[in-house]
Amino acid sequence: MDTAPSDWTEANQAFLAAALSRIKACLARRGTAQVGAEAALPAFVGAPPALERIARGFGLSRFERDLLLLCAGVELDAEIATLCAQAAGDPARMHPTFSLALGTLPEAHWSALSPDAPLRRWRLIEPGEGPSLTLAPLRIDERVLHCLAGVRQLDERLAALLEVLPPADPADLVPSQRDAATEAASAWRTHAETVVQLLGDATDCRPVAAAAAAMVGLRVAALPVALLPAGPTELDALLRLWQRETVLAAPAVLMLDDESAATETHAFTRLLQRVGGPLIVRAREPRAVVPRQSVVLDVTHPQPDEQAATWRSALGAAAPEDLPGQLAAQFSLSLPAIEAIAAGALARDRAAGALARDAAAGALGDVVWRLCRLRLRTRLEGLAQHIESRMGWHDLVLPETQTQTLHTIAAQLRQRNRVHEEWGFGAKGRRGLGIAALFAGASGTGKTLAAEVLAGELRLDLFRIDLAAVMSKYIGETEKNLRRVFDAAEESGAVLLFDEADALFGKRSEVKDSHDRYANIEVSYLLQRMEAYRGLAILTTNMKSALDPAFLRRLRFVVTFPFPDAAQRAAIWRQVFPAATPLDGVDAERLALLRLPGGAIRNIAMSAAFLAADCGEPVRMHHLRTAARSEYAKLERPLTQAENEAWA
Repeated sequence: MDTAPSDWTEANQAFLAAALSRIKACLARRGTAQVGAEAALPAFVGAPPALERIARGFGLSRFERDLLLLCAGVELDAEIATLCAQAAGDPARMHPTFSLALGTLPEAHWSALSPDAPLRRWRLIEPGEGPSLTLAPLRIDERVLHCLAGVRQLDERLAALLEVLPPADPADLVPSQRDAATEAASAWRTHAETVVQLLGDATDCRPVAAAAAAMVGLRVAALPVALLPAGPTELDALLRLWQRETVLAAPAVLMLDDESAATETHAFTRLLQRVGGPLIVRAREPRAVVPRQSVVLDVTHPQPDEQAATWRSALGAAAPEDLPGQLAAQFSLSLPAIEAIAAGALARDRAAGALARDAAAGALGDVVWRLCRLRLRTRLEGLAQHIESRMGWHDLVLPETQTQTLHTIAAQLRQRNRVHEEWGFGAKGRRGLGIAALFAGASGTGKTLAAEVLAGELRLDLFRIDLAAVMSKYIGETEKNLRRVFDAAEESGAVLLFDEADALFGKRSEVKDSHDRYANIEVSYLLQRMEAYRGLAILTTNMKSALDPAFLRRLRFVVTFPFPDAAQRAAIWRQVFPAATPLDGVDAERLALLRLPGGAIRNIAMSAAFLAADCGEPVRMHHLRTAARSEYAKLERPLTQAENEAWA
């Protein structure tokens, strides 16, 4: 897992050559005169040679060490292979055996042949097929042979599973993450067997893990929990390979990288019990690590001021002065992600080339903002429906009171960083800082449209979550589903639209059994996350009266979307057709006689446009009459006498 310096490599080769010469002498003398091994070996300054490190690390006796050398010698020195053949009396048997070693090497002992003895337990040597154990050919493991020769590389069986993290200098971390690394290192110094649990994204946790390990002189090897073998035999083989590797290469910290929130598996539990020394578990939530001592550290993205400083450094003078602060206030990203996005945006900006300075700065800001949204959008796309927002305030027809409330919501979202961070409102805790709103009104009155307008105004993504789909009959599953949604959305601060809140937010139920109790817990959990969410979370309902007033008090905004009156319906009809749509004789005032909400009006307008296009005509009132009748049939409503006057 590390690279040996050239001067150590040369000294190690000299030491190994001297050790092999002593083995050749033993073979030549056939045990009649023992040679003082230590006296014959050259002095070694600095890190011990590989042979000595292996002998000490695995607790080899002198005989076991020499037997390992004998097996290595037939691979490295042709003369040793010839001596083995001579000792066996057969030119074809150029391999060592236990019988040869017992009769040739000093301080021989039979227990070295035991499967539990170090040579066989750690698979340093492997006996092949033979008439008996003592006459079976012995072969050194290839990884051990390379180590003795001074070649330090990860065992290929581990290389397919592990990722050795690059060294990290704690000084390169931002202060908030450096503190976490320092706490982890301190826990290991106090108790070397401590399991450090790092909760957060891999991009944040990995530098912290590498820096913490560096503080105690170690490296980190990451192993995805999903790759742990399920079978006990395969798992034990993997654990033994890992423990052997920490001796052959260099001591290291194993990091179990768990991206799921699954319950502990047998393989995970057994590994915790069997792996000694420092251990890291990287996950989203704490894991049970009994009986080992554990320290749980939340590793979040860098603080907003730290992110702003990174944006400022990565974008340089090309960015508008206030852009880094705006990006840090809206998006929560790891430092590698910030640097990658900034590099991509600058490359596009350079490719654009010929823009004036001010125009280029504005274009760069737009590109960076868009790249941030694209990068963070993917985390939510599997959990919610992304709604492309192209609506503006002119598309929204509401009374002045409701319109003003929506503008207030937008203003609070724009200024939340200044109020929370610069003015100190966020210093006393995150509870109550989220902007949670309830949009109540009949279907088609503009609740979703208002969410689209807010998302478009703030240049944010809008995601719709169907609460009926999120809810689960299994206890605890609803909270788990909601947690996944909010955790995924937290980085982008996207606008979250929870449809059909009635599914969860009925009158607080009287607790008659455990299901009632957990239903109330689910509601409380959703409200708690909404209150702490850094973006805007919107609940929609068609029946505000069905909601418990205790829940309503925990929402910052409640906007009631009334059924549009005649004047508002006329305004909706006047703006429902795009400017490019050809119209002929369309009378918005007459159409306003139809008692329909805005959603139904938009449906009729689009259906009429298709009818007109199919006839090769502009949209006329008779197309709208046909489309209206179809819409009323869908709603299972007859046209009233007053509504029929729209076509008179």
